[in-house]
Amino acid sequence: MQRSVASQLVRHKIVTQYRVGASTSRAFSTSLKRDVDFTHAVIGGGAVGLAIARELASREGTSTLLIERHGSVGTETSSRNSEVIHAGLYYGPDTLKTELCMKGKHMLYDLCRKHSIPHRNTKKWVVAQDEQQMAALGKIDSFASTIDVPTRFLPRKEIEEREPDIRAEAGVLESESTGIVDSHALMAYLEGDFVERLNGWLADLYASNLEHWRLSRRRDIIETSTLINSAGLGAIPINNLIFPAGDARNRKPYYAKGSYFSYAASHPKPSTLIYPAPVPGLGGLGTHLTLDMAGRIRFGPDVEWTDDPTDLAPNASRLGDAIKAIKEYLPGIDEDAVDLDYCGVRPKLSGKGEPAADFYIKEEEGYSGFVNLLGIESPGLTSALAIGEMVGRLLYGSERGGGGGKAGTEDSDSDDPKRWFMGLK
Repeated sequence: MQRSVASQLVRHKIVTQYRVGASTSRAFSTSLKRDVDFTHAVIGGGAVGLAIARELASREGTSTLLIERHGSVGTETSSRNSEVIHAGLYYGPDTLKTELCMKGKHMLYDLCRKHSIPHRNTKKWVVAQDEQQMAALGKIDSFASTIDVPTRFLPRKEIEEREPDIRAEAGVLESESTGIVDSHALMAYLEGDFVERLNGWLADLYASNLEHWRLSRRRDIIETSTLINSAGLGAIPINNLIFPAGDARNRKPYYAKGSYFSYAASHPKPSTLIYPAPVPGLGGLGTHLTLDMAGRIRFGPDVEWTDDPTDLAPNASRLGDAIKAIKEYLPGIDEDAVDLDYCGVRPKLSGKGEPAADFYIKEEEGYSGFVNLLGIESPGLTSALAIGEMVGRLLYGSERGGGGGKAGTEDSDSDDPKRWFMGLK
């Protein structure tokens, strides 16, 4: 059963607040008390927010509040994706995406095995139709070897024997550690572990505004030592309430809508995930073929840039282009059996035609206790558990297993300890 902060808070809007001094600068009070309502408040109940909340709640002597604006967790990007456990092939050297994907992959497989969360190591083929695409696969393979991710080029005979319906004129690179996971079952486990075992608090609230300290004079104020912005599609709007226009940390949000397509025919039916060779600047990995835990085929996502992160209506005009892209690697599909299925929207830090941006995860300078997570798109699901650990390290250093350390305590290594205030609007 979910535990609300208090009955009067449920289904109300929440306002995160901070103190300012006599000046109008955005500084915090330097008087720090231990009697806060919560040690941690995490905004956003997707897979990443759940993993963060679970990680922080595991620390003795602390309390953690998870704030989710919808009636249940994981209803946005976390449940509207391909449910792929990524290997870490695409994100380049020295990036958080690569580091956290690789670590998170192993943590996720271990968690799924330990707690019987449905998953499967399906492997993945990246297919090339010409020499240019084959060169792109060669770069992926070379990079994979530098980060110890297992890949191999398949001989023609093996391609034809394993997946005779797949077209790969120039070649196939296989990723051996790629798989799939039931994202809903994963989030149900994370939520249950957070609430039941770790006594976390889950509130159906809406982080709608950030105001000056004058609003903290209102009733029903909640105080928290740390605030984690893991709001996914809402993360940049929340960021921009803290860092208004003119601040270098104020950002423009970008949103990539992706449509998914179902397949109703029984043939062809590959048993491996199939991805086209990557196209720079596309904003995604192409309209690929993935499987769910029941073995059903789905295609997608494509990429459609939008200004509206709530636009989840499938667009019938996308179907023709999707079928054309699918037939590049699966020419024998029954076109009449391909139909619109569902849509997801991915939060982006870069726009159409721009190089893909890395994850942004940091404790903001001058705002001790505020950890900001922006652009957490793919491979966010794969990376979720590793991101949770990273946030713990940002707040507590390498120390684990206790409530000591710098977050929300008087022995903070910061000269400017801060408190976050949240009140009903």
